[in-house]
Parts: sequence; C-alpha cells; structure tokens
Amino acid sequence: MSQKPGKKYEAAAKQVEHKAYQLADAVTLVQKIKFTKFDETVEVHMRLGVDPKHADQMVRGTVVLPNGLGKSKRVLVIASGDKLREAQESGADFVGGEEVVTRIQTENWTDYDAVIATPDMMRSVGRLGKVLGPRGLMPNPKTGTVTTDVRNAIQEIKAGKVEFRVDKTGVIHAPVGKVSFANDKLLENTNSLIQAVIKAKPSAAKGKYVKSATLCSTMGPGVQLDVAAFNAKTV
Repeated sequence: MSQKPGKKYEAAAKQVEHKAYQLADAVTLVQKIKFTKFDETVEVHMRLGVDPKHADQMVRGTVVLPNGLGKSKRVLVIASGDKLREAQESGADFVGGEEVVTRIQTENWTDYDAVIATPDMMRSVGRLGKVLGPRGLMPNPKTGTVTTDVRNAIQEIKAGKVEFRVDKTGVIHAPVGKVSFANDKLLENTNSLIQAVIKAKPSAAKGKYVKSATLCSTMGPGVQLDVAAFNAKTV
C-alpha cells in the first residue's frame, strides 16, 4: 500500500504544469518549490532509447561538474608502495593495501563514497565485487578509478566528479548539486551532466536517444524536461 503524499508535497506538485520545461525554467522551478528544511540534492533522471542487455548499447561515463556537488566525497585508495604516500598527500580519506581488502571482505566496510585502486592491486580488489559492485563503488579503468595517477583521480572526485551508468531499465540517475546552489551554478552543472550523457551515446543506439528526462529534488515532484534539443545534438 503506497503512502499518500503529504500536503506540502501536493502543494509543490500543483505548481508543476503538465508540460515539458526548458532546462533553465525547470531548474528555477525545482528551487522554487522546495519545501523541506534540509538542503536537498537535485537529481536528473534520463530514460534512454538503448537496450543495456546488449554490451554495445551500454551507456556509462563520468563528468566533473563545474560547481561540485556541495559536499566532499570520502575517498578510499587501495594501493601499494609509493602510491600509498601519494594518496595520503593528495587528500584521500582512507588509504591501504591488502589489509583494507580483507576489512571490506570480512566487515562489509563501505564507509566511503568512492574507491580508487592502482592496477597492481586489482587482483585483490577483484574479490570485492559482491560488496562494492551493488553499491556502484567497484573501481573501473573506464571511469578513471583504476589508475596509477592517484593524485589526479582523487582531485577529480573531490572536485565533483559524477559517474553515470544506465540501469537495466534504460534509465540514468545522477546528482547535479544542491537546491541551495546559485541558480546559474545549478543550471551549469545540470547542463554539463546532460551533455556528457549525450556525448556517451553508443553508435549502436538507433532512433530517439533521450526518450524523456526529469529534474527533481530528493523529496520534491519531478519536472519534465523538453528533450527535443537534447536529441537534436545526437543525430
């Protein structure tokens, strides 16, 4: 049995017209109809015309949001030798080698937001798939989290690097900032994320690429976006 929306949510939803909004108008509206006391995250949800069951239609990538996410991510680096010191000097929150792998395996430890691993540690890190995989924390060369350039990887994540990946239903969910952000900064972040998804269009994807897109805050109603402009850039 679904819970009935509260009065504040319903009041916010009434301010959203049943139409497709231009991106700038949608960002302004999401900020205007906020009704909670905490600083909500703003999220983009994009339904894509791809079938992720086929490897050549998988959509994934990363983008460093120009204005960050409004919170500093806790970064774990799994490395060895000199790279351990490099990670500590570069601002990693947690640093370690085999002992960290063992801790994650035995304690299900996931008190961090991102994991970076050096290539020489991937044989050990590969055993952590069951713990890290479902949480989207598994290091991957394609997203820059398996690398020897530990310093740069940490800096990008701390600066607001967002990883996006289409789920099994063909939808991408990604954060773009906080409701409290200045309007132009939130708009710039949102546009950067959308453009990154458009750029990641697989060549095997046929027909309309962006089927629909919604912008919303954590607790607020969704605002439908006009995707015509997005698709014009993917032809």
